[in-house]
Amino acid sequence: MAKRIVVKVGTSTLAHRSGGLNFRNMDHLSRVLSDIRNQGHQVVLVSSGAIGVGASKLGMRQRPTELSLKQAAAAVGQLELMHIYDKFFSEYGVNVAQILLSRADVDDEISRTNLERTFESLLELGVIPIVNENDSVCFEEIESEHKVFGDNDTLSAVVATLLGADLLVLLSDIDGVFDRDPHQDPDARLIPVIEDLTDEVWALAGGAGSAFGTGGMVTKFQAARLATQAGTDMVITNGAHPDNLYFLAEGGRIGTLFKGKK
Repeated sequence: MAKRIVVKVGTSTLAHRSGGLNFRNMDHLSRVLSDIRNQGHQVVLVSSGAIGVGASKLGMRQRPTELSLKQAAAAVGQLELMHIYDKFFSEYGVNVAQILLSRADVDDEISRTNLERTFESLLELGVIPIVNENDSVCFEEIESEHKVFGDNDTLSAVVATLLGADLLVLLSDIDGVFDRDPHQDPDARLIPVIEDLTDEVWALAGGAGSAFGTGGMVTKFQAARLATQAGTDMVITNGAHPDNLYFLAEGGRIGTLFKGKK
């Protein structure tokens, strides 16, 4: 049974294709995570979507490409995201906290230690920390081809490693890892368990997924490598079905499991 669980939710789960927030999904996810916390688990949520949500609220018809506009959209969107999360989680009697991370926070030993203590205190108090990149001030995560956190996939693995999490769950717009592209091949088969990230497995990673996000299977595999090397199991499953988290929290298997190196 997993005790400490980090859940990463992507933009494809949080937003409609129009760019507007998907309140039904956000409400459902908030309820499930609150219920899992009530079962005795410690839960951390890593949430994407700040730039997309901010762009939508500012009336931008598409995701901005200019750095300063991305950072402005992130600043507006982060506030909107937390407002909505706080509203939904409060309906289920759960307090949330916002933690914005940059590369310096995890690279510097003193900052990292203070960060660990903050997480531990919040979790002991029954709070669900909501984590995101500090996009409004950190341009590396937005612009660099070698992203520090890679659309929060790698960030979630960093958080899971930092906290010694038992399980990391990446909620995506796909059911897991397939032997072929399921969008193009109806006969593609789900791979239930990946023991090792071999060259053959890496070859299964494609390009970016959702039009509103910037991640893809590559960043998820990078997250898996980081998490499993630290001993954390990682699962990729479909964010359209948050109830799957109940099953995963109790040790069940759904989606694709990357087994941690114990």
